[in-house]
Amino acid sequence: METNYEVLAVNYEGSHAYDIQIRESFEALSQCVASLDTADRRICIVTDSNTGPLYAEAVMQQIRPICREVFVFTLPAGEEHKTLDQIREIYAFLIQHEFDRQDLLIALGGGVVGDMTGFAAATYLRGIRFIQIPTTLLAQVDSSIGGKTGVDFGDFKNMVGAFHMPSLVYIAADTLKTLPELQFESGMGEVLKHGLIRDASYYEWTIENMIEICERQTQYLMTMIKGSCRIKRAVVEKDPKEKGERALLNFGHTLGHAIETAMQFRLPHGHCVALGCVAAAHISWKRGLLDEGEFYEIRDMMVGFGLPISYDGIDSGEILRIARHDKKASAGKIRFILLKKIGSAFIDLTVTEEEMKAALDSLNADLW
Repeated sequence: METNYEVLAVNYEGSHAYDIQIRESFEALSQCVASLDTADRRICIVTDSNTGPLYAEAVMQQIRPICREVFVFTLPAGEEHKTLDQIREIYAFLIQHEFDRQDLLIALGGGVVGDMTGFAAATYLRGIRFIQIPTTLLAQVDSSIGGKTGVDFGDFKNMVGAFHMPSLVYIAADTLKTLPELQFESGMGEVLKHGLIRDASYYEWTIENMIEICERQTQYLMTMIKGSCRIKRAVVEKDPKEKGERALLNFGHTLGHAIETAMQFRLPHGHCVALGCVAAAHISWKRGLLDEGEFYEIRDMMVGFGLPISYDGIDSGEILRIARHDKKASAGKIRFILLKKIGSAFIDLTVTEEEMKAALDSLNADLW
């Protein structure tokens, strides 16, 4: 039995809600899932056309002995398929196989699969249980934790959704060994964000261990995943429904999501978040909250992990137009996250369009 692992307990409304199991492999999956009383339950593994061929069979082998029946439903891979039409397909499959309120879904894949499976679980029969098995770094350190679920609607990312907590998050770090380089880099955008908003020492650790992380050495990956999960857990526990402090996790996302949409999702989410983080750090610098050296350190360290610090082919005005419709707006004002210093963030409602445009122009390679 695997001995190298971490377990983080997540509390919700004062009581234990679920565990985050950080493991090397799927070896302990059956033991962890069986603790959820699955012997007489149907389980549907929802995956996508990229992840399914890699891991669906291994997960089925772990799940089959501890449940009544197990099925696999495969979504087409890609953010462009994160739609209500695909959710309808999940509902139809569950109805066809007579899933009831005691049965479970498993999200096996990246953030898109996790968000869609969670939303289907939140709304099928007014709510059934689900398990997150994230296989990308982005999902392992961010989207699988905290119960945010949803789909995109038109040009707007995650516009339709629900808060629905998983019953378990099971992270197998070795799945990162098969992750394409672009997707690994994308996850690093969220990792660096966590340190910037909450823990300067964790941010410095990631920088100091850049080589080992980029080489995907298992022990360093597990330490990094644990560090990010601890930060996200702490924020989510204090504010599970994003009424206050949880908004700090949106550092880099207001403009990052707008860039992502403007680029029609051609650039991965974490890369767009990295651009948004640099833009937010630029505003923080220009307001005198960060000094020049801190801003350039934040910007330049993105490059070390393969993340962009510029874009081209998009008008800054178009990005601002999309940002005005961001679902995180409050009373018509864009809710922006700025840095007081590295490791400390705050919510600000006074960032002007002029400040945002200046920050975007600083990233716009067409203007260089």
